Amino acid sequence: MKTTINGMTDRIRRLRQESFDTQPSLSIERALIETEFYKENEGKYPIPILRALNFLEICKRKTIYIGEDELIVGERGPRPKAVSTFPELTCHSVEDLHVLNTRELQRYTISQEDIDTYEREVIPYWKGRTQRERIFNHVPKEWKEAYEVGMFTEFMEQRAPGHTSLDGKVYQHGMLDLKERIAHELKNLDFMNDPEATDKQEELTAMSISCDAAIIFAERHAELAEKMAGQETDPKRKEELKKIAEICRWVPAHAPRTYWEAIQMYWFVHLGTITELNGWDAMNPGHFDQHLAPFYEKDLEEGILTRAEAKELMSCFFIKVNNQTAPPKVGITAKESGTYNDFTNLNIGGIKRDGSNGVSEVSYIMLETVDDLHLLQPGSALHISVCTPERFLREGCKVIRKGYGYPSVFNPDTYVMELMRQGKTPEDAREGGCSGCIEVGAFGKEAYILTGYLNVPKILEVTLHNGTDPVSGKKVGLVTGDPCTFRSYEALYDAFLKQIHYFVDMKVRVSNYIDRMFAKYAPATFLSLFIDDCIAKGKDYYNCGPRYNTSYIQCTGLGTITDSLSVLKKHVFEERKFNMEQIIHATDTNFEGQEAMRQFILNRTPFFGNDDEYADRIAIQIFNDLYDAIEGKPNTKGECFHLNMLSTTCHVYFGKMMNATPNGRLAGRAISDGTSPSHGADTHGPSAVIKSLGKLDQVKSGGTLLNQRFLPSLLKHDEDIAKLASLIRSYFALGGHHIQFNIVDTATLHAAQKHPEEYRDLLVRVAGYSDYFNDMNTDLQYDVIARTAQETF
Repeated sequence: MKTTINGMTDRIRRLRQESFDTQPSLSIERALIETEFYKENEGKYPIPILRALNFLEICKRKTIYIGEDELIVGERGPRPKAVSTFPELTCHSVEDLHVLNTRELQRYTISQEDIDTYEREVIPYWKGRTQRERIFNHVPKEWKEAYEVGMFTEFMEQRAPGHTSLDGKVYQHGMLDLKERIAHELKNLDFMNDPEATDKQEELTAMSISCDAAIIFAERHAELAEKMAGQETDPKRKEELKKIAEICRWVPAHAPRTYWEAIQMYWFVHLGTITELNGWDAMNPGHFDQHLAPFYEKDLEEGILTRAEAKELMSCFFIKVNNQTAPPKVGITAKESGTYNDFTNLNIGGIKRDGSNGVSEVSYIMLETVDDLHLLQPGSALHISVCTPERFLREGCKVIRKGYGYPSVFNPDTYVMELMRQGKTPEDAREGGCSGCIEVGAFGKEAYILTGYLNVPKILEVTLHNGTDPVSGKKVGLVTGDPCTFRSYEALYDAFLKQIHYFVDMKVRVSNYIDRMFAKYAPATFLSLFIDDCIAKGKDYYNCGPRYNTSYIQCTGLGTITDSLSVLKKHVFEERKFNMEQIIHATDTNFEGQEAMRQFILNRTPFFGNDDEYADRIAIQIFNDLYDAIEGKPNTKGECFHLNMLSTTCHVYFGKMMNATPNGRLAGRAISDGTSPSHGADTHGPSAVIKSLGKLDQVKSGGTLLNQRFLPSLLKHDEDIAKLASLIRSYFALGGHHIQFNIVDTATLHAAQKHPEEYRDLLVRVAGYSDYFNDMNTDLQYDVIARTAQETF
């Protein structure tokens, strides 16, 4: 097996280049199959069965693709990076399709013929039938106005909800085994005493149909592989195609027996979930290394697999993930996010269900694959517990040093406590981890639904204008009093807190409504097969089927809101350097003519992220009050909402919807991301940053995001790797949930802006994911550039 200098085989080098070079395109195939099916069958079946039969029809009819050199097979679309649309969720307009085809960034190519077909066949049928229309036709006026001014976003308004990760049962039971379990549950339904028996019968029948769909989908790949083998002249490739056919005949109908079968088994499940109902979401295998390790060790012992072959198969899997470009949003501007990344995130290392070290040789193979390929997808995350070997952490730090933005780093010792606080058993919590960005859940047992972002600095902006949004002039909040009449910081904060509760409650009410719309109209009958306890309950993933059912609200801008309140507290109420009227006038006019005031604020205010007790106490209070406002609010599944501190790229969008803020941030500029300090505010080095963040009781959250940017010179030598590892260990000892790094200097980023053709593969860490720098819009590029470049530990 020939290997190139960078560790890739010739096969992987070719597949990687093909994946890197392929332009994402829009495929209307799924939409056409679905529309034809619905026209003929809507109203003939209960909705769960209708959805399952729709999935079956897609699996029977969609184009099957097996590429040259591939060992892991299957695509969501008819070819790599061909993206399906989901008109039942949100139907793209002709204008949407034209703009997607012509815009400079995140372009999706589509032919005029396909646009004409979509306009003729798809759009007319789905008008008035989409989930998005159901939602926006029923939300209250005050919610819509708050949404429009950038107070919050709603994840489920145009995509399927949830971030989903699977556990090890995918590798223990095939579809035929699941059909037997379903048949048992159907046989034991109690129509005498259980008022839900009929609903359960419909859902279980739909799950059984979904099993059949996956088996048919795999058999079609087997048939194509056999046909290709018959035409293949290269003996080696002919044998590979025969092996692919054999594997596809076995999985997913049966449980996998080998490492190769196990990867292909997961991939068929992955494709099934993102084909069934995936509008812009995360689906990932959870602790992939832990699941594959027994197969790897057994195959190695039996002599049917070498380490090099295992790595090549892993690389094939990575490239498959990279070929699944995220479906584009409607509205085209995609203000919340603009990326091809579909947020598949691989958890590497961590702990096992019994609490022991989860690192295996497969973990190192995965790290090497991340290093070799440095593709956009999949995302990767190191999970570093106190029991994690130091060698593994340092090998991970060596990959971080390369500057790809991958992997990020998570702390199981903290997130296990987070999940147990929410009611998970210790075993289920240990088996959990991160799905898409930084949010955590119990893998294979939980629907943890991210409902959207909350713009916390915007709430202060509305408070400072007595319930009115100064950008739009709309009255969107409570009348809490003219802030110029407040005689104390406590009076101001009390008004701010009332507005927080008002907007949180508004968001919860509508999120609960949307939740029921998905349970009613868009059940995920295939995904439900793999989440405990959907089969046992006879209930869908979106309808209380999982063992745990969590809803998250993601709060954004902790650094900005902390620093703004610090300015008001210190300079208005304590030292009286400025009065409230002056501050409000300055922010409303973008500090025009007030640069001296702005510089005083920037240089004479205690800011979050510097281990400064004054600012950190404010951050702690805000964090705790957000927790109190969100924690325990009931969802529709008998459980509740929890706090999450995540922004993805929404902090850029939120900043565009705001005037200047009291901390000196100018109008339109991004607010701070996650729980990171404001850009440029953390002036005392990364150790001070982690000390500030460590004062937050992060166990109260379901995830906190911390971005850091280091100059490459800081990690130049091997001893610097030990320092980075020590920084991570120190932060996690303080209770940190997550940390991630950009290792890139400002000159490189500016050069990439000027000469993008020379930096095509420059990956940077954006939020809970990485992206190619030159696939990002200018606002996102400057957001990364503006982050403090740490020069010392």
